[in-house]
Amino acid sequence: MAVATLLDTQLSLVFNMGVDENGKDIYKRKNYNNVKTSATPDQLLQAAQAIASLQTETLTFVERNDTNQIDA
Repeated sequence: MAVATLLDTQLSLVFNMGVDENGKDIYKRKNYNNVKTSATPDQLLQAAQAIASLQTETLTFVERNDTNQIDA
């Protein structure tokens, strides 16, 4: 049976930067490394909202990107 070990977590904040000439939304992603792997979704959302409050753009959504090592 395979076992996954959580190695690293990255927090991504996606901001809406407006629309292009075709009317499609333009997004900008800001990534933050060295996030505690034990952080809960509520803690990550709270941190993301605090960071977003310092930005002029609108926070569209928040992503958690985990890196796992899979061993047999």
